[in-house]
Amino acid sequence: MATLKDIATEAGVSLATVSRVLNDDPTLSVKDDTKHRILEIAEKLEYRTSSSKKATKETKRRHHFLALYNYKQEAEVNDPYYLSIRHGIETQCDKLGIALTNCYNSEICIEIQKITGVLLVGKIDQRTINQLPKHLADSICHIDFSDQERSYDCVDIDLVRISKQVIDFFIDQGYERIGFIGGQDEPNTADIREKAFVEYGSLKGVVSKIDIYRGDFSSLSGYNLAKTMLTKENFPNALFIASDSIAIGVLRAIHEFGLNIPQDIALISVNDIPTARFTFPPLSTVRIHSEMMGIQGVNLLVEKYRDGRALPLQVYVPSKLKLRGTTKALD
Repeated sequence: MATLKDIATEAGVSLATVSRVLNDDPTLSVKDDTKHRILEIAEKLEYRTSSSKKATKETKRRHHFLALYNYKQEAEVNDPYYLSIRHGIETQCDKLGIALTNCYNSEICIEIQKITGVLLVGKIDQRTINQLPKHLADSICHIDFSDQERSYDCVDIDLVRISKQVIDFFIDQGYERIGFIGGQDEPNTADIREKAFVEYGSLKGVVSKIDIYRGDFSSLSGYNLAKTMLTKENFPNALFIASDSIAIGVLRAIHEFGLNIPQDIALISVNDIPTARFTFPPLSTVRIHSEMMGIQGVNLLVEKYRDGRALPLQVYVPSKLKLRGTTKALD
């Protein structure tokens, strides 16, 4: 019978790395190639553990998670980003044999005593969290939101870093004025990417508050905001768009005004939804692995329950700038 040592020897890694990969440790950071090599070797050697089978049975018997979303379900139609998060949650729960109930618009729609863990997707009001019974106080994980004041696990994206990355890219290409078109989760409240964009861009001398446009996260909102911007005598010739869905509306408005992209105006958005590659021109965007956010949220709840971990963890999923047709080619 194959052992962990056999797998580690053939893969050329440590015993600890093999153990953490095979146990789906969400805090492990290894290259995908290494992880795949370990899993392939384990499968080839037919490695099995009674403890993993026992853990699966216990998970199936014990866990029923609540995924509480801070938006209405229709938002998943307007922005596939949200749909992808839910898909990650559902896929991982199904894989681990965990019962799952989805509730939208921050409304708890199930008998809460049945629940063993809660996934809070987006910024959930503290009053809603206070409705949860005490036995769930240590079984909560935020997804797509982080707050260091709260003692909960969270899985998020580094929107501050992304905003700075986009500004630096445009500056390197010689742009001296960069605008922003975004959305808001709460009325009259800027989101993290907008705040970071304004603060960092102002520091760099390329962003002014007159070039900030905010609506919601729909394509229609992007279309209307872009038309408002383009009717002015002058406007920025580079734009950071808060999401691909908004950017699709912005593209339409730019085309209707007879402007050329990226010669007259360039733009970069966020998410890299499937449609982004098929717009005209194809969107330059920051790819966010939103499905992985859902997956890791489930993993953190399971791992915390399994190991009795008390220290809250903050996990940031990676992002990558994907340059396509809405930005000028690199020199």
